Amino acid sequence: MFQRAAAIAISFGLMAVPAKACEVALVLAVDISGSISTEEYRLQMDGLAEALRDPTVSDALVETRATLSLMQWTGSSRQTFSIPWTQITTRADVAELAERVVAVKRAWLNYSTAIGEALLTAASRFAEVPECERNVIDVSGDGYSNEGDEPGYVRDFLASNGVTINGLAIEGAVEDLTSYFRSEVIGGPGAFVLTSRGYEDYPRAIRRKLLTEITKPSS
Repeated sequence: MFQRAAAIAISFGLMAVPAKACEVALVLAVDISGSISTEEYRLQMDGLAEALRDPTVSDALVETRATLSLMQWTGSSRQTFSIPWTQITTRADVAELAERVVAVKRAWLNYSTAIGEALLTAASRFAEVPECERNVIDVSGDGYSNEGDEPGYVRDFLASNGVTINGLAIEGAVEDLTSYFRSEVIGGPGAFVLTSRGYEDYPRAIRRKLLTEITKPSS
């Protein structure tokens, strides 16, 4: 953990540049742990694509010249970037990104929930987009972390380096996940958590979350 965190900290130090070509770099970190069924995975992908296509969200992405990537995560050492960094400059870019989200195949089944490691992996990629003013991890999930680094420790480290971690707690599988995300997961400038009342509510919740974090001030 220490060596990996130190490497990430060094990468943050290389990120300062005179001009910012985009306002926000956003990692969409999607939970695909064993508690999530095939149908629920599909609801997440389709709901995220639907949110991206929303005209208000689309316009906000274009206006901020946002740069997005999509990461699937589950247990320790099982995180993958299914969509690499993609800068949004036109509505056509958003439409293309939404189509790519729909087409993403699930990477793993039946593994644990390692939120801390997911956050570290997401943060390690921000060095690739130094032109962005804000670094934000949008992490969604339906359970508590039960493997790997403690998310609270990782959250504090990343927040101290200027990363914002926002949460989308998908309620139903465990008790009061929203409170857990609030106390153990979210952090950094302007951090917040939103609640999805099950997977059927996910499209509404992710749309609201995207719009909030794209336009939210960095302090």
